[in-house]
Amino acid sequence: MTPEPPRDCPLCPRLVAYREENRRQNPDWFNGPAPSFGDPNARLLVVGLAPGRTGANRTGRPFTGDGAGWILYQTLTKTGFATGVYDARPDDGLQLVDCMITNAVRCAPPLNKPLPIEEKTCRPFLIDRLTALPRLKVIVTLGDVSRKSVLKALGVPASGMAAGHGVEAKVGPYTLINSYHCSRLNTNTGRLTPEMFVTIFARARAAIEADPV
Repeated sequence: MTPEPPRDCPLCPRLVAYREENRRQNPDWFNGPAPSFGDPNARLLVVGLAPGRTGANRTGRPFTGDGAGWILYQTLTKTGFATGVYDARPDDGLQLVDCMITNAVRCAPPLNKPLPIEEKTCRPFLIDRLTALPRLKVIVTLGDVSRKSVLKALGVPASGMAAGHGVEAKVGPYTLINSYHCSRLNTNTGRLTPEMFVTIFARARAAIEADPV
């Protein structure tokens, strides 16, 4: 395996069929496994759930083109993990600093809900993504599926870290910090506020600086 699946990854039949349906309807979209985005020497990895149909599945860049991207990239900029201006386009010039973003499942799932077998099938790419970051120290997981997927990728049971926003744990060489997902549903209802999200990444920054080697 490699950290990035091939553009026409065949491993999950349901996701392949959905990808092909989207390709027929919107041939100008990216319509493939969303590649990781960011600094290959990052000490922070942000792990989301899966690409949104009209987000990364359309644009080819994680959290780009849907509602979740605005708060994520604004927060990364505020906390020094991004430079430039996010404009919901992969060519907007935004760059990540000491940070990379990936997803637990790389292809857009119907209704934004991957199946457990799809999470398991895609997990080797997450494992290789973790291994390929030589300076990685902190992982921020966005939502419970991401939290469980990262724990399993690190060889730890999903019960090895409690659920919940702001929960932090040391797992092997890494500090894991879980956040509510930055979905439009969570931000519109106030379950996740901008201040809550900034606090998560400020804690990630503090954890990195506490162990700068």
